[in-house]
Amino acid sequence: MDLITKTIKSIKPLDEAAMTAARARQDTLTKPAGSLGRLEELSIRLAGIQAKADPRVERKVMFTMAADHGVVAERVGNWPQEVTAQMVENFLRGGAGINVLARLAGARICFVDMGVAGDLKPHPYLVVKKVAYGTKNMCREPAMTGEEARRALETGIELVNAAADRGLDIVGTGDMGIGNTTASSAIFAAMTGMTAREVTGRGTGLSDDQLDHKISVIERALKHHHPDPKKPLDVLARVGGFEIGGLAGVMLGAAARRVPVVLDGFISGAAALIAAGLAPQVKDHLIAAHASAEAGHPLMLQSLGLTPLLSLDMRLGEGTGAALGIIIAEAAARTLNEMATFAEAGVSEGE
Repeated sequence: MDLITKTIKSIKPLDEAAMTAARARQDTLTKPAGSLGRLEELSIRLAGIQAKADPRVERKVMFTMAADHGVVAERVGNWPQEVTAQMVENFLRGGAGINVLARLAGARICFVDMGVAGDLKPHPYLVVKKVAYGTKNMCREPAMTGEEARRALETGIELVNAAADRGLDIVGTGDMGIGNTTASSAIFAAMTGMTAREVTGRGTGLSDDQLDHKISVIERALKHHHPDPKKPLDVLARVGGFEIGGLAGVMLGAAARRVPVVLDGFISGAAALIAAGLAPQVKDHLIAAHASAEAGHPLMLQSLGLTPLLSLDMRLGEGTGAALGIIIAEAAARTLNEMATFAEAGVSEGE
């Protein structure tokens, strides 16, 4: 049995017994019932994912994956392709937004080169899993081969398995890749049947004319390939990206190991569409950190059946939103586990 199939078969439903126990404890804590709102709901969800009545959010890893996209040849954005490598170097120096917020969350960052169009300098914090030096231009040919799509997914699974073997309570997903909102919009349209105009946003800040051009590029790619939503790996191969495939693998691998996954924004959402297309049960293990300012992201979350924890008009990517989501997840778990019950505190319960 291949790794992807084995992983998908290992994904189990939420543990109802653990959720029932967590819910029962919530009802005895020193507070009016339901007064912590969605923190209570999240703590119960974490219990179901981890199959523990006392879920823990202590060992945290951010997977921030980087890759380049051949579709930048169609001038779909304002930034040159070399910015991908330059930003990864900034990550490794500790100077990016994700570095700041991951430190705040107490999360280790695993920076992964899934397909940057150039060789990065070796660094102890960089994991090189390069599938290729960037994808092909999806307007002219498939972004990657079917074998490359599988390899990207398998890489994400392998990385999560290695982290889980060392001890892992929660993961966050992040990305870096010039052109990846174009690929993500194409995946979104292909997987849901929505139009390119409905799902495409301004990315790094496009003008109206540039947005129209970006939409036309996506429409051309979809018309050229006719990706089949019933074949998610084929969608990934035809219009996706290596970092998107890697993140989809992270989601499948984490779900199989009963590790909750906190999603960042639009690119992570596209990866989730691929993962959920392969294994619908993975959606129970996903937590949406925030509603991105990227147009289409709320619709993307709706299609996944996810409600975001935050809405801060963020659209940076890198995993910044996911890092904040991990902080909230830890707050949910800690309030469940560390608050006193009425009996423990000697406080009279309300009628």
